[in-house]
Amino acid sequence: MSRTARRRLGLGVGAVLLATAALPAPAHAEEVTDYTITVDPSAPGPAIGKTMYGVFFEDINRAADGGLYAELVQNRSFEYSTDDNPAYTPLTAWTAAGSARVLDDSGRLNDRNRAYLSLGAGSSVTNAGYNTGIAVQDGKAYDFSVWARAEAGSTLTVTLQDSGGTLATARRIAVKKNGWARYKAAFTATRTSTAGRLTVAAGAATALDMVSLFPRDTYRHEPNGLRKDLAEKVAALHPGFVRFPGGCLVNTGSMQDYSEASGWQRKRAYQWKDTIGPVEQRATNANFWGYNQSYGLGYYEYFRFAEDIGAMPLPVVPALVTGCGQNRAVADDALLKRHIQDTLDLIEFANGPVTSEWGRKRAEMGHPRPFHLTHIEVGNEENLPTEFFARFQRFRAAVQARYPDVRVISNSGPDDAGTIFDTAWRLNRDAGVDMVDEHYYNSPRWFLQNNDRYDSYDRSGPKVFLGEYASQGNTFGNGLAEAAFMTGLERNADVVELASYAPLFANEDYVQWRPDLVWFDNHASWGSANYEVQKLFMNNVGDRVVPSEATGTPGLSGPLTGAVGLSTWNTSAAYDDVRVTAADGGTLLSDDFSGDASRWTHTGTGSWTVRDGQYVQTSDTAENTMVQAGDPSWHDYDLHVRATKKSGKEGFLVAFGVKDTGNHYWWNIGGWNNTQTAVEQTADGGKSTLISKAGSVETGRAYDVDIKVRGRQVTLYLDGEEWGSFTDRPAEPFRQVVTQDAQTGELIVKVVNAQPAAARTALDLGGAKVARTARVTTLAAAPDAVNTKTATAVAPVTSTLTGVADRFTYTFPANSVTFLRIRQK
Repeated sequence: MSRTARRRLGLGVGAVLLATAALPAPAHAEEVTDYTITVDPSAPGPAIGKTMYGVFFEDINRAADGGLYAELVQNRSFEYSTDDNPAYTPLTAWTAAGSARVLDDSGRLNDRNRAYLSLGAGSSVTNAGYNTGIAVQDGKAYDFSVWARAEAGSTLTVTLQDSGGTLATARRIAVKKNGWARYKAAFTATRTSTAGRLTVAAGAATALDMVSLFPRDTYRHEPNGLRKDLAEKVAALHPGFVRFPGGCLVNTGSMQDYSEASGWQRKRAYQWKDTIGPVEQRATNANFWGYNQSYGLGYYEYFRFAEDIGAMPLPVVPALVTGCGQNRAVADDALLKRHIQDTLDLIEFANGPVTSEWGRKRAEMGHPRPFHLTHIEVGNEENLPTEFFARFQRFRAAVQARYPDVRVISNSGPDDAGTIFDTAWRLNRDAGVDMVDEHYYNSPRWFLQNNDRYDSYDRSGPKVFLGEYASQGNTFGNGLAEAAFMTGLERNADVVELASYAPLFANEDYVQWRPDLVWFDNHASWGSANYEVQKLFMNNVGDRVVPSEATGTPGLSGPLTGAVGLSTWNTSAAYDDVRVTAADGGTLLSDDFSGDASRWTHTGTGSWTVRDGQYVQTSDTAENTMVQAGDPSWHDYDLHVRATKKSGKEGFLVAFGVKDTGNHYWWNIGGWNNTQTAVEQTADGGKSTLISKAGSVETGRAYDVDIKVRGRQVTLYLDGEEWGSFTDRPAEPFRQVVTQDAQTGELIVKVVNAQPAAARTALDLGGAKVARTARVTTLAAAPDAVNTKTATAVAPVTSTLTGVADRFTYTFPANSVTFLRIRQK
């Protein structure tokens, strides 16, 4: 392929050809596509920060209680309530024998720990833990503790057992008469079980609270510690930062505190002061994702964990504008000032001397040294950009006045494009904000199409923090798409300073969100295919981008092709006068529904009928009611439709480029409960938004909808007025970036081949003097491969490549991510 046909993948011009004789040639020529990669190691390239890649820890999918937080007892403080989940009671996860009542009265342990258990003489309670039960390992030690009070004294008998019998020798604890006190005991498991139960029996009437069982072997052997295997999986990534705690936990619920003055509100935004100090004195709270937060894993534990794994802490605080579907701006200036002060206090807690109020509290918890906080984020995915930004400015001003070295991060809403995104970015840019957090969850095709997303960003504007992203699945195909996108992030390291996949954790029995990086149950954990991709990139970042370019995949630049379709979503609508006209004026389809609808194929839900010369979808509750007509090979055409909403929540959907039910485009007019109009692309069942604006549809009014397709350019007209246009990008499967490790001097050539054909690639290293051998790390698997608890289908394979020179050829396997580390002499 000529040099002019090459797809630019770096800064500057260069030459780097890599040759590897280590891989056998494919059996058939048609299984190979030829590429070239050229590198210029002498040209300048952007520096890459040590903190570029990190992780985002949010308590979703039981990521904290029942996950990273090592506590084995569920609902240890009897605080579960219907505020957390409609199915909860104060004895959820407990089974009582005899007299057991949960009380909320003046006999409680302390004001912030509102509920406690009153256990009658001869009675007992048994805890079921998480998942299948309390998991213990033969020979391992476990530490039990409980707060107890008995007016006449009592004896507690504590046992660990499963259906097969005893798991450890029972312990007896004498409870004294003198009020609440904490009692401890130790167990050593005599066999392994994943279905254990912890029972506490009282010889006399006894009040109990904070019934706890911890494995002694926590991460770094910390008391109140973290589950070792989960913490180690995060540590193995060597993340540059840890974003915490949200996410929707930060910008949903009440912004009031947990106090008598506020009525002990149980549905609050995550507020850091609730989560520090002795665990028995920490507040409880409902979790936005439908369960309870004990706050046993709070801000102190978060800072310690970030420090332990060598990561930068990046906390997120509420901006007093809710999101995640709540979308409410709090108009209480006194409350806003309190939250601003709380943010300043958080920085003091992290960094202040032990002589300061909050630095002293940190020291009292066991960490006199500062945590070296340098970044803080205000807000998360707010859908009210103007209201959010007014509040953000006040937080920012206060932080900069007190702590000018702390970088204050803003955000651009919940999507990668659209009115909210554009408004938020304009406000951030005009105000000279230092960094803006972008979030998006899109299809694998979107990530393949948008490798160049940040190529055109203003180099003098705010930097980008890509705080949440994922490609809607945990297959290796998802990982390949994300890897291809990550080469673009690195290439644009002068704009994208930080990036983190999300979410981090999922307990397989308590899932609210997919996909996730690390999966687990009560005794095992496994990294997803996406985890292996992230780990490979995070452990091979490099210090600067070495300019490079590569040729593209032949045949991707053809026109957008496909049939046409009509659909609705929770709406009844009528369609008429459908015309598809070729670019040369020829008629491809014309249907005024004066007869039947035999040219249309119903591939969705709902009910369609021809009525009064219109094609009517009659249900206003059915979703995705697609009918389609025409030839999937159609290209360069004009589509005209006359559409009328009859009833329901939204507008209408006019489809083009229809291949099948899982691959098409549609113009969603009056979607999102009749608030937005957008073009969406569905690829392999995954949906992404290409262009979006505010807009609604009037019931009973007829609209003229016109869509002009020319090549890969699409222009859309509503009632004769141009509404918008976009160019559909090809989903390039072959992507690369080259970086340099300053410490070792190695060139790190990172190549993603997300296609079923091998990529025979000529690499030219631009005259660099290199060693004859290179280290190779490869991830290769079928696109539908997934990692599970019992099978790791996607795992790195390392090898040594010989025959490396200034110019050589290497065949990258089909469906693979390959890193070549080439030492320069």
